Amino acid sequence: MLRVLASRAIWGSSLAALLCAAALYARADDAPDTRWLDIEGRIQYGYYTEDARAVEQVADSLETDTTGGALRQYYLGLARYRLALLETSSHADRAREGAERCVASLEGPASPDGSESEALALQAACYRLLAKLKPVSAPYLGLKGGSAMHRALTLAPHNPRVLLLSALADYDLHQQRGVVIAELQKAAASFERERASVERPPSWGAAEAYVFLGRSLLEQGDPIAARGALEHALLLVPDFAYAHRLMARITTG
Repeated sequence: MLRVLASRAIWGSSLAALLCAAALYARADDAPDTRWLDIEGRIQYGYYTEDARAVEQVADSLETDTTGGALRQYYLGLARYRLALLETSSHADRAREGAERCVASLEGPASPDGSESEALALQAACYRLLAKLKPVSAPYLGLKGGSAMHRALTLAPHNPRVLLLSALADYDLHQQRGVVIAELQKAAASFERERASVERPPSWGAAEAYVFLGRSLLEQGDPIAARGALEHALLLVPDFAYAHRLMARITTG
């Protein structure tokens, strides 16, 4: 009997130790996600509120960060991309520099999900933006961006951010509005599936999918459907400045 009790005590002690170790491992595993989701949130909020200085501060901090590996490179690329978008209409030189630095930051590192798909799609978006800002080099830059996007779609045809950035590329290439709308609807559906699971970095893009879907629907002459998409975006991000501007176009006629 004593032998049985001793055995149970040892087993109980071992089980407790294993559970404790598992809890510590889980916390250690979650900590990087929490950090990168916070950085992503700061980049995105600066973009949503059109606060270029806030985005630049995050980018500058990532430039000097020596930890993080591929995720650091990915979020540095995202920050530079967002900054370039915000600067495009007012500071073309700074926008060009941001797009170039975005492309450079995404050379080489694997993407956060263990493949190249997300890094490639983001790099393709930066090439596309750079092509707008450097018309003389547009054919070459467009070719580079198209190649990167093709690879991203081949690697991850259901990834929501890949689908979103591909749809935005087609919008810029003046694809038929119905084609772009269908692509954005597919991206939005993919984001909804992703949002139903555990949040892991990267997780940005759902609000943008609905905003740009609303924009395309509005341009197609369907303000009712456009309003529905924009309302969905504002439920996700109430401070999305571009969504509010598009909504104002609908409500003011």
